[in-house]
Amino acid sequence: MNPIPLNHFVIFSLFLFSIGLYGALTRRNVIGILMGIELMLNAANINLIAFSRYVSQSPETGQIFAIFVIVLAACAAAIGLAIVLAMYQNRKTVRAEDIHILKW
Repeated sequence: MNPIPLNHFVIFSLFLFSIGLYGALTRRNVIGILMGIELMLNAANINLIAFSRYVSQSPETGQIFAIFVIVLAACAAAIGLAIVLAMYQNRKTVRAEDIHILKW
């Protein structure tokens, strides 16, 4: 049974990253922007694991880095959602262009 070639993983990761980038750049809703960023981080995780499986001497290094990225993404999502909830309580909106209270 032949394993899946590396270029399939890279192409899938490219599509996933492109969808996340499009979602982060075109959404007006802050929740949608955060979801796009999460998609881009998941695409990076796929690349980390695929390259460590096919290229690295020890395949577990990519998995360790991917777990690190997942933990950082969870922390960023929790902080981002807390900021969004606080802004919604004050401004009654989650639209990105309406939230200018964080500017100087």
